[in-house]
Amino acid sequence: MLPEVKTEFRVRYAETDAMAVAHHANYPVWFEMGRTDLMHALGLPYRELEERGYYLMLTGLNVQYRRAARYDDQLILTTRMGEIRSRTMKCVYELHRPLEHGELELIATGETAHIATDKQYRPARLPDDLLALLAKD
Repeated sequence: MLPEVKTEFRVRYAETDAMAVAHHANYPVWFEMGRTDLMHALGLPYRELEERGYYLMLTGLNVQYRRAARYDDQLILTTRMGEIRSRTMKCVYELHRPLEHGELELIATGETAHIATDKQYRPARLPDDLLALLAKD
């Protein structure tokens, strides 16, 4: 089973439009929150990755909006690693709103793709120890 983390948060007023619906531009920000939590859970915070001379640059973003998230909704974002290769990785996201009786309503799904680069932004192969951390089961 792939490692995953759950990040819980509320939709803030500043994240909504005049109809109190969360603006679509917030979803990539929320995905980044989940990805940051996942990297910490794997034992590889972004700060450590960057101290070792690597960046994980975004190369792709996909969001499928299913339902509207609204002001003050409590949301649960599940983030997990997708495909991992020597220079690239993908993260997969599911965003839910809890309902009564423990049910979850799917709000959105998504995926981000990343490439590892060195500090000069050239594609770089990640060392085996970092790849092992990212691929942790």
